[in-house]
Amino acid sequence: MKNVLLVIVISAFAVSCSSKPEASTGEPADSGKTGGENIAVFTKNQTNPFFQTVRVAAENAAKQMNASVIQYVPTKADDIPEQMNQIEDAIVKHPDAVVFIPVDSEAMVPGIDKLNAAKIPVINITDKVKGGDLVTFMGCDELNLAMSTGQYLLEKMGGKGNVVLLEGVGGSLNSANRVKGFKMALEKFPNVKLLASQPGNFQRKKALEVMENLIQSYPQIDGVLAANDSMALGAIEALDGAKRKALVVGLNGTKEAIDAIKAGTLLASGDCDGFLHGCLGTMAAVRHLRNLPVPKEHTFEVKVIDNTNYTGLDLPLEERMCPTWESLVKN
Repeated sequence: MKNVLLVIVISAFAVSCSSKPEASTGEPADSGKTGGENIAVFTKNQTNPFFQTVRVAAENAAKQMNASVIQYVPTKADDIPEQMNQIEDAIVKHPDAVVFIPVDSEAMVPGIDKLNAAKIPVINITDKVKGGDLVTFMGCDELNLAMSTGQYLLEKMGGKGNVVLLEGVGGSLNSANRVKGFKMALEKFPNVKLLASQPGNFQRKKALEVMENLIQSYPQIDGVLAANDSMALGAIEALDGAKRKALVVGLNGTKEAIDAIKAGTLLASGDCDGFLHGCLGTMAAVRHLRNLPVPKEHTFEVKVIDNTNYTGLDLPLEERMCPTWESLVKN
């Protein structure tokens, strides 16, 4: 009897050890790690709520997949030398992979080259790097995003009136694409006049100051095209301070923008959901390490959020959960 029991125990142990582990995506892991991966996440600054959203989502995705995240955020907004130093620090610590938003699409190419030389896989999200070897790029079609959102505003204005445009950081690729998209929308509405187009550097405070100056210069402003939500909210603050009214749109679909849409102060925001960027960027990093398929490029669906379709996006970030990979990505 003892011998029979011993055989049963040994057999059960053998079956247990030979079972193939499952990745948290629900797909079998062919080789490599199946948990405990360490992912370094690089964002551009501490001031823009969009990047805080990315960071929260990355933590969410990592937890779901039994991985961990280390965050690299410049203390000075969008600082090229500081992000380069952070890359060098990460190389010393050697994470399993990097999820990367460059502070400058061209200036950070040497940093990507350094990560490539260190054999650390790079998943590029949000702002596309102009060089280096990348596992994937995941981001928005910013041209179409801005054009669709701009057209929404101009239609709500009845196709006539005066608008101002708040640009992002001068020289940045995403600002250039968003400004171009807005101007493409304006071309369709010949009775709308663009009074001015000035940089607000994607920052709320800067946009507030710029908008205050524009209000003093122009007695009639009917609409504001802001290249991100932070600037849109800065513009609203300036309008409120001057007791002026105008329709305002932003881009990114951040939580603060959704709250403003609910309150009726912001007309709409083009959805470039940072939560999805953080989720899928981190998932892509872990999947790559587990030898699961990751597309070479993924473009998020364009959607204009207004007071009719914000449901679910108004949840606090901590209460949102990353969607499944399969629901968004077709490999």
